Amino acid sequence: MTTAIDFDELQAAADRGLSISYHATADPDRPALVSLHGDRTFGELDAHANQLVRALRRRGVRAGDGVAVLCANRPEFTEVVAAVQRGGLRLTPINWHLTEAETAYIVDDCEAKAVVADVRFAATAVEAADAAAAVTVTLAVGGAIDGFEAYDDALAAEPGDAIEDPTLGWAMIYTSGTTGRPKGVHRTEAPVSAKLAARMADYRPGDVNLCTGPLYHAAPLLFTMAVPHLVGVPVVLMDGWNPAECLRLIEEQRITHTHMVPTMFHRLLSLPEDVRAATDVSSLRYVIHGAAPCPVGVKQRMIEWLGPVVHEYYAATEGLGTFVDSETWLKKPGTVGKPWPDDQVFVGDEDGNRLPVGEVGVVWLKAATIGRFEYFKDDAKTDSTYRGEHFGLGDMGYVDEDGYLFLTDRTANVIISGGVNIYPAEVDAVLLEHPAVGDAAVIGVPDEEWGEAVLAVVEVRDGVSPSDDLAVELVDFCRGRLAGFKCPRRVEFVAELPRQDNGKIYKRLLRDQYREGNPS
Repeated sequence: MTTAIDFDELQAAADRGLSISYHATADPDRPALVSLHGDRTFGELDAHANQLVRALRRRGVRAGDGVAVLCANRPEFTEVVAAVQRGGLRLTPINWHLTEAETAYIVDDCEAKAVVADVRFAATAVEAADAAAAVTVTLAVGGAIDGFEAYDDALAAEPGDAIEDPTLGWAMIYTSGTTGRPKGVHRTEAPVSAKLAARMADYRPGDVNLCTGPLYHAAPLLFTMAVPHLVGVPVVLMDGWNPAECLRLIEEQRITHTHMVPTMFHRLLSLPEDVRAATDVSSLRYVIHGAAPCPVGVKQRMIEWLGPVVHEYYAATEGLGTFVDSETWLKKPGTVGKPWPDDQVFVGDEDGNRLPVGEVGVVWLKAATIGRFEYFKDDAKTDSTYRGEHFGLGDMGYVDEDGYLFLTDRTANVIISGGVNIYPAEVDAVLLEHPAVGDAAVIGVPDEEWGEAVLAVVEVRDGVSPSDDLAVELVDFCRGRLAGFKCPRRVEFVAELPRQDNGKIYKRLLRDQYREGNPS
């Protein structure tokens, strides 16, 4: 963050997609990015964005057209984002863990005219570009890809001075597709308020942000790149996450802000105590997490270790919900925060009728405060998601007597055993407290007597051997902490749980495997 920001001028620049340009003009040599694949100053990032806009225009890409990016956490990813923001384009980042067919579907469905791809994903990029009807421009990053132009050559042919007609662009990120094919969340929206961003995250001169997750996800893209760069804070990019490297970077780069997911917390806490104690994490002032439920015990240990710097949000690609700081959370362990304004979030039935305090139901979020979204080219899905001004994403929860929201689980994950609802996230959290458990996923499987039975699928920690005795021990561990009907009837051990790279476990895949009687 530069030492003196005129927020009115900065907001005027952001309204045209030029927040990077604002900081490049004020302090061109200030670091904007630090990464394994190269660094950028704000001046370099700004110039490269201008070059890319011109390169795309020279090849027929105009305001309103779609640009798909299939790229690891490299500086070029951020250059594409900056170019889209000022070129009036529509950005679709793509999860590079997807198969070639899945990637091709998204590139075609988002109607991308241009594809920017990392050589690491060359085969996938070629198939996707060939299969997509609208693609006419293909640029290769980090090496040669058959049929693609070299990204560096395309930029080198263009001047880097300011473009004459900047127009605000936007992102259309695709949902994870846990049910059915992923859909683009389409919303043309105003930029984030610069003043609000600086105030919410308490950004100050000298701050440094660590990006722990892949930039194609909405949260890393927003919390660890777009917002820091909006207010002039440099970003350190991790290209793949591991706990030891994360701690090293926090100490070495004097990281003040970062975004994580609960799985990262769990793995950091699993490091040897002497490793954690030897690392200086005193620079951290703002650690924000979300994307999946965080077990109470895990978060308590993180706050004990790092101090009251841990913040939580409840949100999704489709929109915002709640925030909560450490002090408030410690008074209300397990909450994801208090909705603000009061009608931003409520708990209701499937039809959107509000439920009484303490009763579990569907969590509904208000769209008006962030702008109504639609699922790209899917009016039926859009309409089914809304109840008036509010939309639902399949999350279950309740509001307590003080108005704080607590999540219980996803609608799709709820186990109904003997007519009683069981929320697997509660059982997951208990299992994670056991010293032998590396990770756990509780699911419902068919049962002739009860309809569904509770099954715990467990990944043990390094150095622990799965056994029948351990399975019995885990069930007994749960019985000492939960009502009997919530406890697993059976425990299965796996070498590795199917997991998305943002930390979420693919419970749908587990349910399919075990319900078909083929857990392998």
